[in-house]
Amino acid sequence: MDPERKKVLERVAVSTFPDEVLERVLVQLKSHKDRSSVSLVCHSWYDAERFSRTHVFIANCYSVTPEIVSRRFPNIRSVSLKGKPRFSDFNLVPPKWGADIRSWLVMFAAKYPFLEELRLKRMTVTDESLEFLALSCPNFKGLSLLSCDGFSTDGLAAIATHCKNLTELDIQENDLNDKSGSWLSCFPENFSSLEVLNFANLSNDVNFEALERLVSRCKSLKVLKVNRNITLEQLPRLLIHAPLLTELGTGSFLQEHPACQYSELENAFNKCMNLNTLSGLSEVTALSLPALYPTCANLTFLNLSCAALQSGELAKLLVHCPCLRRLWVLDTVEDKGLEAVGSNCPLLEELRVFPTDPFDEDTFHGVTESGFIAVSYGCRRLSYVLYFCRQMTNAAVETIVQNCPDFTHFRLCIMNPWQPDYQTNEPMDKAFCAVVKTCTRLQRLAVSGLLTDLTFEYIGKYAKNLETLSVAFAGSSDWGMQCVLGGCPKLRKLEIRDCPFGNAALLSGLDKYESMRSLWMSGCKVTMNGCRLLAKEMPRLNVEVIKVDGSNESQADKVYVYRSVAGPRRDAPPFVLTL
Repeated sequence: MDPERKKVLERVAVSTFPDEVLERVLVQLKSHKDRSSVSLVCHSWYDAERFSRTHVFIANCYSVTPEIVSRRFPNIRSVSLKGKPRFSDFNLVPPKWGADIRSWLVMFAAKYPFLEELRLKRMTVTDESLEFLALSCPNFKGLSLLSCDGFSTDGLAAIATHCKNLTELDIQENDLNDKSGSWLSCFPENFSSLEVLNFANLSNDVNFEALERLVSRCKSLKVLKVNRNITLEQLPRLLIHAPLLTELGTGSFLQEHPACQYSELENAFNKCMNLNTLSGLSEVTALSLPALYPTCANLTFLNLSCAALQSGELAKLLVHCPCLRRLWVLDTVEDKGLEAVGSNCPLLEELRVFPTDPFDEDTFHGVTESGFIAVSYGCRRLSYVLYFCRQMTNAAVETIVQNCPDFTHFRLCIMNPWQPDYQTNEPMDKAFCAVVKTCTRLQRLAVSGLLTDLTFEYIGKYAKNLETLSVAFAGSSDWGMQCVLGGCPKLRKLEIRDCPFGNAALLSGLDKYESMRSLWMSGCKVTMNGCRLLAKEMPRLNVEVIKVDGSNESQADKVYVYRSVAGPRRDAPPFVLTL
């Protein structure tokens, strides 16, 4: 049969699929990637997907305009929106760069007054914007702000005052002005719908009486994460009112209390039968540690990234945690602590080891390759790792991936730039070559240490499922980046800083950038002329250069390239040059 005729017949067959049935099927698709794929099948499926979609995920707030989104999807109830590049977390993006939520909120008020949920990451949000949101969307239920800035507790007070049906208020890792804890008093006395409350990163004391009344009224509360000002004496009073909790973020465990106080806490934990996530622990003492044991049996996620536990303390805790799938710790646990992880957590799938002080180069402490190897022997299901250390060997990484070949996320951060294998003094090429050859499901990779172009040649050749690659202080020449951009068919995000890559590397991605989400380059050898040529060759890309005061005019200090159907953004500050 003629191929064109076959396409026409297939389109007719698909188009006659009953709309009611099709919409019921599409509602079952939760992945935004799956829904996007469905919309490409034919016009009728495009329309059905368009009208049935209630949630939209936008990975870059400048990849599209609010107007385009509202025209495409008229029935949205929930929006997830990301703003600044991820390297803003490392202070590489200057203040007032952009990503203000205001223009989006204006569209929401006009087109989505029925909006119920908003999740923002690395966006700028003002108090006025939060109040506008609360007043414009009477059915609003859920607000999540992650790594956002520009607002204060006055904005939280507006949300608490006006959102009568609020079920979620999740405030984490934000740069906000914590004026006072009185915002909790703004929830009406008859308010009782809250299911998620997270204010762990606020610094001020909160009105505990108001918090206790709120928790006691919200019978469906499942997630409660408080800041470190909530004391050991106060925590049990909250837990008594929240027996359905599945996730708990505690306050400080530093205060010294009589044994009876710890007994009360232990009894309170005993009544939290559904708890599977514990986080926020800070300054845990030997006396307070046993109070946690009753809740450990069902834990699947234990976040100790705020607790400077020693190896012995961690070992005592992990004995009671047989079901752990995810574990975050500080490097104060040292290799002995990680040996306890390998011995006690056979179901572990995710491990993150954070540095206590990444800038302290004089005192050697923390974890080494020995602890990582111990984990790999005992935790064969490990698929996600973020590991900060000061030394590593090729042989160790080769052993680790042989033990755990199912890594999807491998982020090894050797904190000393250009650090070789400390035993052989060779580059770390063999290590990362082993990672990409062995771990065929790898989706995200962060490389570090002394690396030559060989590593990037292997990445381009073997990392067929890689979506995100982060590179710092690595590589020998443009050839390395050319290999990556010539391979890696699923690459979506490429983040590079302080590498010897220049114009030839940048321009080697002309065939790749259309399918990628973004490219970030800073501290490289890219020039303004190279960026202009890229912009000329790829007019549908936004090519932005962030200029640094006192820098060479011909040099492109920080380059951010991203795909957009909206054209150049309209709110770029003077230090951002759009080419």
